[in-house]
Amino acid sequence: MERRPDEHWQPRLWAVLLGFTILAIYVIAFVVRNDDQIEIDFVLFKATVSLIWAMVFVLALGLLGGVVLSQLYRRRRELRGGEPTDGVG
Repeated sequence: MERRPDEHWQPRLWAVLLGFTILAIYVIAFVVRNDDQIEIDFVLFKATVSLIWAMVFVLALGLLGGVVLSQLYRRRRELRGGEPTDGVG
């Protein structure tokens, strides 16, 4: 009886699953180790939050800022008549 190709052991699939498992364990450990309470002093008020939430908030702000700035740069370049920035060529 001949085996079909989809019945073979798939090392790439298992490597990806192992990678995701290690990443998930790392993220869980990261959250657990950074659960300290910190006080953030805004000009008008203070807030006490978990360190991990402050880190996630700052990460999200950085990502949002990067996306907005890259879009503004792209639009400005297109308005000046520069080369298209679609990544081709």
